[in-house]
Amino acid sequence: MVKIKRVYDLPQKKDGIRILVDRLWPRGLQKNNDQIDLWLKEVGPSNELRKWFNHDPQKWAEFKQKYFKELEGNKHAIKQLLNHKGQPLTLLYAAKNEMFNNAVALKEYLILKNLI
Repeated sequence: MVKIKRVYDLPQKKDGIRILVDRLWPRGLQKNNDQIDLWLKEVGPSNELRKWFNHDPQKWAEFKQKYFKELEGNKHAIKQLLNHKGQPLTLLYAAKNEMFNNAVALKEYLILKNLI
C-alpha cells in the first residue's frame, strides 16, 4: 500500500516508511528530522523539469510524460524505492499543491508499470 502525504503533515503509525521524494529538502525542516525515514532525492524530477513545471496544472500531462521518461532512465532510484515494497509506504512531498506534484506522478508511474 502506497500513500501520498505532504511532508509537513503530522506522521501517523499507519504511514509506515515515510520517504521524501523531492529533489530539494523542504523549507523549514531540519535535516535530522525524525519524521522522514528516507530521502530519495534521486527519484524526484530533475531540477530543470521541476523548475519548468512549477506546479502549473496546465503543464501536468506534459510534466508526467517527461518525468516518466526520467524515471525510465533512473532504474537505480526506483529500485531503492521498491526495496520497501510490501510494507506500508508513504511518499512525502513539500509542494502546496496536493493534486499536481511529483509524488502523485510517481505513484501513478509505479501503478502504470505494475511495480506496486
